[in-house]
Amino acid sequence: MSDLGFLRRVALAEAVSYLVLLTVAMPLKYLAGLPLAVRIVGLLHGVLFLVLCWALLQAWLDKLALRRCMAVLALSFVPIVPFFFDRRLRQWATERR
Repeated sequence: MSDLGFLRRVALAEAVSYLVLLTVAMPLKYLAGLPLAVRIVGLLHGVLFLVLCWALLQAWLDKLALRRCMAVLALSFVPIVPFFFDRRLRQWATERR
């Protein structure tokens, strides 16, 4: 699997974990009084975010433009945007072949 292929998969997994954290775990914590949900999903999300940062570093070292890497990182902070940005990542991956 190429660095961009790995980056795409990690970015999508991180985006899913972020949505689960915001839409499932946070309401369980504040509405149902179950803070364990945030601890578990938050830990998973944090690990996936670190893997995303590592994948971005690997893609940058594999000659992906720093501007593109910074765009992926910045857009990962907005909950739904990474799903739409995946199409652009796919384009970048096909450009590099």
